[in-house]
Amino acid sequence: MGTKIGILTGGGDCPGLNPAIRGCVLRGLDFGYEFVGILEGWKGLIEGNTIALSLETVEEITGRGGTILGTSRTNPYKKENGVEKCLANFQKLGLDALVAMGGEDTLGVATKLYEEKKLPVVGVPKTMDNDLSATDYTFGFDSAVTVAVEAASRLIDTGRSHRRIMVLEVMGRHAGWVALFTGLASGADWILLPEKEVEVNPMCQHLKKVWARKKYALVVVSEGVILPGVKTDKEELDEFGHMILKKRGIGEQLADLIEKETGIETRLAVIGHIQRGGSPTLFDRILGLRVGYKAAELIQEGRFGQMVALRGNEVIGVALKEATGQLKLVNEPWLQMMYSFFK
Repeated sequence: MGTKIGILTGGGDCPGLNPAIRGCVLRGLDFGYEFVGILEGWKGLIEGNTIALSLETVEEITGRGGTILGTSRTNPYKKENGVEKCLANFQKLGLDALVAMGGEDTLGVATKLYEEKKLPVVGVPKTMDNDLSATDYTFGFDSAVTVAVEAASRLIDTGRSHRRIMVLEVMGRHAGWVALFTGLASGADWILLPEKEVEVNPMCQHLKKVWARKKYALVVVSEGVILPGVKTDKEELDEFGHMILKKRGIGEQLADLIEKETGIETRLAVIGHIQRGGSPTLFDRILGLRVGYKAAELIQEGRFGQMVALRGNEVIGVALKEATGQLKLVNEPWLQMMYSFFK
């Protein structure tokens, strides 16, 4: 019997997952591997739900958004006998290795299963937040920001026409990379990130100055920002302990605050999950193919407990523990650059 590899995609979906699946399968076929798709992330491994992944399954999915395998935010360590069921189904399915494609949570589980249970697993970094350490970029990020920049450009048009301040809320719970790149690329007049405490007075004074000069202004805010003095309702947590942000409405809170403090009519747009869907950009298609391709090579080399990473223009293997130990947050040089563009 040949080598049998399982592939799962966990956490939030994003453009680039299907190219990554395709890259892994096509490279694996060079080694004679057989592939099994595990449905809906770690939930599928707990329940043993799979599909066959053949050349015919993956050859036309490069430009398709989302993931053909489905996904979930299931954490085996939070389910009764979840870890044991994962290990049992790994054996029952006759798997020799597992490729886990996901962000900090999905790969955090992979790291624990490798270190505690010696599960032969290789990680592929996926997150539109671009917040995984040890890799320069993750697929999904470029596609998400491209959509957000388009939305920002449209908001500028209507803001200019109606003499308004426009607020665009984008995704990003702990890390503000999406908001940062969206704001810089669209010429936003203020950007709010989870990494930086909100300075209400300087922001509003600046927006009044900008509006007086050009009769509109654009503010980009990450969904994970917390406004000082604004009470938020207690929110539900997911299985990884993260706040589910669907009811927080930071953009609405911010728009109300800006209008109150500046006296200028302010409107809000939230693009939300639109950022997750759609065809991947060229960058994300190629990056997805490259990291999936490399994952198959790591398995061939027996380099388990590693994650594929982009360093410069080189795709390499790094320790999963290094990649998941600490979030990659917007740092001071980026913040200095950001504030330099607020004129």
